[in-house]
Amino acid sequence: MKINKKVEDAINKQVNAEIYSAYLYLGMSSRCAETNLKGMANWFYVQAQEEMTHAMKFYKFVLERGGHPVLPSVEGVRTDWKTPLEMFAAAYEHEQKVSALINNIVDIALAERDHATASMLNWFVDEQVEEEANASEIADKLKLIGESKEGLFMLDKELSTRVFVDSTQPAGGAQA
Repeated sequence: MKINKKVEDAINKQVNAEIYSAYLYLGMSSRCAETNLKGMANWFYVQAQEEMTHAMKFYKFVLERGGHPVLPSVEGVRTDWKTPLEMFAAAYEHEQKVSALINNIVDIALAERDHATASMLNWFVDEQVEEEANASEIADKLKLIGESKEGLFMLDKELSTRVFVDSTQPAGGAQA
């Protein structure tokens, strides 16, 4: 069955929001790299990659349902962050906004009785719980660290170990 137009429009807006998220995290990554916080730069870079896979999951879903992806311009992002805490607090706030956008699409899908979309969106609802928790946890650690350069160094080193895993793909790496 072809995707409902209201649902299609909402998902197309979400594709834009996910790409905006990738831009936002790339901007944060570059700021961290400029200030020699390579681990944090890595964490944000991986986050940007993840957001692009989210955009593509939505994009492919619209196509699979016989819809037409619309790709409006992506708004520019801030790149003048002062501190890591400012970045991670903003990342947490941003993820809360993304959660609200996804919840809105769920509401539209349910109102339109589009069960296929509602089912697909369950993955994103669960993913957003993790996204918010990760950003919030790092922001909280940065608050605890305060002005400690040693603490910042240790956290930066911890964040350097993050690697990109495309969680939108089924286990075993099979791609559609």
